[in-house]
Amino acid sequence: MEPPNIGRNILQWISSEYHELNGGHHDILESPPSPVEFARICHISRPVLIKGYAIPSTRRWSNRYLIDTMGDSLLSVAVTPDGYADAVTRGADGKWYFAEPCSQKMTMGALLSKLGQPSKTNGEGPRDNNVYYLQSQNGNIFSSGYFTSPALENDCELTKLRNDVPSEIPWCSEALGRCPDAVNLWIGDGNSVTSIHSDPYENIYHVVRGSKTFLLLPPTEGWCLQERLYPHATYQHSSTDASLTQTPSPSGTPPVRWSSISHPEREGSLPDAAHPIVINVRAGETLYLPAGWWHHVRQSKDTTIALNWWYDIEAQGSAWVWLRFLRPVDVPVAEEVGEKSDV
Repeated sequence: MEPPNIGRNILQWISSEYHELNGGHHDILESPPSPVEFARICHISRPVLIKGYAIPSTRRWSNRYLIDTMGDSLLSVAVTPDGYADAVTRGADGKWYFAEPCSQKMTMGALLSKLGQPSKTNGEGPRDNNVYYLQSQNGNIFSSGYFTSPALENDCELTKLRNDVPSEIPWCSEALGRCPDAVNLWIGDGNSVTSIHSDPYENIYHVVRGSKTFLLLPPTEGWCLQERLYPHATYQHSSTDASLTQTPSPSGTPPVRWSSISHPEREGSLPDAAHPIVINVRAGETLYLPAGWWHHVRQSKDTTIALNWWYDIEAQGSAWVWLRFLRPVDVPVAEEVGEKSDV
């Protein structure tokens, strides 16, 4: 059953009450929590920066080590012209689309050679101005099948790195009473930006190299993000050079619900009633990002490497109902609105 459409005045009141009770702070732990402590953190459902959680094997993750370990294995890498994968962009016809990246297969060596450097030509072809980001998000190290049917689970692209990465976070799994739904590796540079969105997962995000800057909003402030329904499109390689073109999906493809605010980090882009929390996560630090929290992510200029463990949200109780309640049902179609707020 779809939730009833809730008036904006009610949503504004809820977000105001939430902010008055919780403020705009985030907790910092100097060492990982116990399972009991983490269960309480999840119950409160606010972001926490955790220091001291070490993954010793990742300390040897130099470019050379990653290239040698992965060898000729091919990875699915997101390629965009501007670094905004899974984001709202204007098409050649002047309309706004939710555009997914082009997915290109390449080795670890090829990926790392494209990061942290200005656009260039290799002398054998056209200039490459595209942005590359390993962000497959499908459990590229461990998928849910690893925990349910490990003998059948063999479709992860980064299995060669499994000896270096724990399949779960002990204090998190014990607190939640379940294994992760996916474990992912992320590799990019400062050209890649994750547009603001929310996920139905408890997220443990650990930075191995570089740093990530998270701009966060609680679920109660989702109304500030001016969601719209956008037609779907995908970037595809040109047949003549290295450039990408945005190709609208066939008619009948369901529209995508997405925030119309592409740059929430810019002053004045969010309503005054929004209270963003900005957390910089450095190498060796871990962020607990609660389910349903909106997040926009930038990363340091040079090569940035991170891991995350997604734990599915508990369907029992009120958490899932509450998250659905806070997202209005009647979302306007982008073409009917006729504007894109901050591009």
